[in-house]
Amino acid sequence: MAVPVTAAAEPDRQVSARHFVRLKLRVMGNNFRGQGWRIALFVAGVLVGLWFAAGGFLLLAAPGFAGEPRYALMTAAFGGGLLVLGWLLLPLVFFGVDETLDPARFALLPLSRRTLVGGLFAAALASVPVLTMLLATAGLVVTAGALGGWPAGLAATVGVLAGLLLCVAASRAVTSAFATMLRSRRVRDLAAVLLAVVAALLGPLQIVVLAAVQDADWDRLAGVAGVVGWTPFGAPWTVGVDVAEGRAWAVPVKLLITAVTIGVLLFWWSRSLESAMVGAAGAAPTKTRRAPTGGAVGQLFPKVLGWAGRDRFGALVARECRYWWRDARRRANLITIAVVGVFVPVMVNLGGPGFAASEQGVEFTGDSSPVLVSLSMLFVGVLASVTLANQFGFDGSAYAANVVAGVPGRLELRARMVAFSVYVVPMLGVVSVVIAVVLGEPGWIGMAAGALLAAYGAGLAINGYLSVLGAYSLPETSNPFAMNTGAGMAKSLLTLLSMVVSTAAAVPMVVAAALLGDAWLWLALPLGAAYGVGAALLGSYLAGDVLDRRQPELLATVTPRR
Repeated sequence: MAVPVTAAAEPDRQVSARHFVRLKLRVMGNNFRGQGWRIALFVAGVLVGLWFAAGGFLLLAAPGFAGEPRYALMTAAFGGGLLVLGWLLLPLVFFGVDETLDPARFALLPLSRRTLVGGLFAAALASVPVLTMLLATAGLVVTAGALGGWPAGLAATVGVLAGLLLCVAASRAVTSAFATMLRSRRVRDLAAVLLAVVAALLGPLQIVVLAAVQDADWDRLAGVAGVVGWTPFGAPWTVGVDVAEGRAWAVPVKLLITAVTIGVLLFWWSRSLESAMVGAAGAAPTKTRRAPTGGAVGQLFPKVLGWAGRDRFGALVARECRYWWRDARRRANLITIAVVGVFVPVMVNLGGPGFAASEQGVEFTGDSSPVLVSLSMLFVGVLASVTLANQFGFDGSAYAANVVAGVPGRLELRARMVAFSVYVVPMLGVVSVVIAVVLGEPGWIGMAAGALLAAYGAGLAINGYLSVLGAYSLPETSNPFAMNTGAGMAKSLLTLLSMVVSTAAAVPMVVAAALLGDAWLWLALPLGAAYGVGAALLGSYLAGDVLDRRQPELLATVTPRR
């Protein structure tokens, strides 16, 4: 009697979105295992999210509680539009995106693009920010239900869910596409310029908004809200108000606008997702480069480091300079510094106490003083150094090479500070010139530069300590905006701590500005430069000893868990 050698093959199980959600929850659970600090950060993130959710709920539900249908449409359209903009921009400049499920891990699996995009999209919905937004936007359901009964409340519920899907799809599509662009150095400069221009418009926009609020024409604002309600930014959020005001016919049209937008965003995401899976940018013609001149050591040093000695310190500086220029994740942080830490503070000064909006435009009122300018420069200098708060996290497991080579901690930190300063200090110089020109006081260039250098040097010292004691791992992915679960909260807390302590360390320069009076205009630059350099050297000296003792622990902390 013949016996079959192999059993009949079972039919393949269909992969669905729920498998991706379960996989994400399993990976999150494994990452929390034995990591008490990650659990604490996750719980803290949940509590902070609930606090913001409660505030957002009350704001969006206020027209319903007050029985004011006049403001319901404006609240829904403008509030919802701001939420969509937040999901578009904030991951790029600050929070990043949760990359618990790295798309590159699925590159070798026989999954269709439709299955992969649907699964990753469903997994992205299982997050604390999504839950926070869902609770906050429930205020729109309350407003619609109070003004139009259960039909309006039901329509608002559908709109809120559609808006939530829109925000997540927009965030994923934009960050994935921008990550793909940053992997191409050809597009790097264009991306930096575009972001800088957008950020530079925030200052004038602030003045326009403040002037509009002072002389608000609510009928005109209602008309603008009506227009926004027919765009993807406001369409899903205003359907409940439409039903309450007797425009039920608008609901299917606005939901169709939202659905089409989500479809386009997911299609865009799917295209950039393939590039993320293979870890390469779009194909571009390669140029024939000249043969490098000099020996192997000379090729390591960029032209900008021609002054650096050909020794261990110079080699570390040259390596870090190349990393900051070529690594997509580090390059994204440099762009963030250029946007948030440089252009935004300069333009915000246009709306400060020294300026006012008039019929002729923006006029300088002459209220600024050296003390106020020095105080405003502290923010720029401190923010410019925040990126180094997790500088070893960029290295990941590659930091093992430094541990094995026995690089002294003080030398390591000094080299990293110098390499980072090669890019940042010129930015600070541009800021000092621009702010002096904008204020109409060319003689204040040295004062602004001194305050910037003092705050920046103090920030380097503080962040040197934080990078050794508070480091966290980053996911091994080609997306420079990706964050591990709980790392977003860690980044927020570390950034806040760094800014508070660095600002406190730079306060003596503001005190000096207040005490020295007119002499501060001449002494600010030498005193600020000396204070900043001295603080940075002292920080590297003290934190270097801590680094020598904690190198193995630091390596284990910044190494991603597979």
